[in-house]
Amino acid sequence: MPTGTSVEAGPTAKSVMAELKKKGTEKGRAMYARHGMPAELVIGVSVADLKVIAKSIKGRQELAYELYDTGLMDAMYLAGMVADGAQMTKAQLDKWAAGAAKLQMIAEYTVPWVAVENPQGREMATKWIKAKEERVAAAGWCTYSGLVATKEDAELDLAEIEDLLNRIVKGIGSAQNRVRHTMNNFVIATGVYVKPLTKKALASAQAIGPVSVEMGGTACKVPLATAEIQKAEAAGKIGRKKKTIRC
Repeated sequence: MPTGTSVEAGPTAKSVMAELKKKGTEKGRAMYARHGMPAELVIGVSVADLKVIAKSIKGRQELAYELYDTGLMDAMYLAGMVADGAQMTKAQLDKWAAGAAKLQMIAEYTVPWVAVENPQGREMATKWIKAKEERVAAAGWCTYSGLVATKEDAELDLAEIEDLLNRIVKGIGSAQNRVRHTMNNFVIATGVYVKPLTKKALASAQAIGPVSVEMGGTACKVPLATAEIQKAEAAGKIGRKKKTIRC
């Protein structure tokens, strides 16, 4: 039998975490802090560096779960880049949504990325929207925005979406901070991507007007829903679906 040969093991959660810690910077931590990320839950790795690491572990579903379970924002964000949402159970999706309770970026990006890919995505979105926890509710609205942006209109429940628009008009003023932001984005997404509901979304946008959201120490601004929908109309982009909401 041949000797002196060995099979090189693939990356492990431990080795990936070590790589993340090497890539983390004080500048990165400060940037994430301005976006509301708790310092103790952030390593400070740039998204560009996370994308490079993600390529080396693409398809490693179990590794993605392990990374998410660390509770550290950078590792959780990386997990969302790697995981296939279609393979996740409803219990796993719920666990990810709950795990994003303190992390805005995870709630509004990572969780929706995987939920939109899942056959139960709409069910999860409508469930999370009703949550009292701000980040979970925000994840619900972001997930549904992703669904209207990527699913053909024939696959969507247009009556339900109309009801959600009505709910936003009535409740956005009293909603929690990030929930207001994601509700406003849902109005925009519906107006831009769901052609049969563009007029309804525009009327909803006019009813809610400018939305006030505390953005922390960033220069981010809340988009005016009427302007965004009208801009898409002028450009002839109404109803053009996206292939993915991942970025």
